[in-house]
Amino acid sequence: MADQHSENQKALKKIKDLIKDEKVAMLTTLSPEGKLMSRPMHTQEVAMDKEEFWFITEKDTDKYRDIGRNPAVNLAYSGSSYVSISGTAEFVQDEDKKKEYWNKIVEKVLNASADDPNVILVKVTPEIAEYWESGVNVKTVKEFVKKMASSNTIDEDNKLKDTVHFDEKSR
Repeated sequence: MADQHSENQKALKKIKDLIKDEKVAMLTTLSPEGKLMSRPMHTQEVAMDKEEFWFITEKDTDKYRDIGRNPAVNLAYSGSSYVSISGTAEFVQDEDKKKEYWNKIVEKVLNASADDPNVILVKVTPEIAEYWESGVNVKTVKEFVKKMASSNTIDEDNKLKDTVHFDEKSR
């Protein structure tokens, strides 16, 4: 069991390293019509030790209403690598944390102040994550070409991709 915990910690560190320079996540919610809707969100904090991702939004938005109806969300980060995180979103009214995250960019984008009652924090607790480590494009292309020429599926023995299950017991 200690090996599983150690492997999970390594994977969590890997995910944090892959997204450390990516400030924007695509937040996907489910609309009332059952459509997946993705919107760019500026990541305020990634607290992997607590398994939390933090964002700021407004209450008078479709994403707020979508999360209110169904808190299942996905976060997608794309840069030199790709990370997809499925989890559960919740709204948090924490004035101190909101002020800690507040800056001129947030103020400009939301056209509001940190004291505005319409502004709210969104905390996403991850449940499962997948990542595709790109690194050098040639390595990625080579891996995919090798898989295309093989009878194995792209997921079998893929050293560029991994899936991480967040362990309920470790929280």
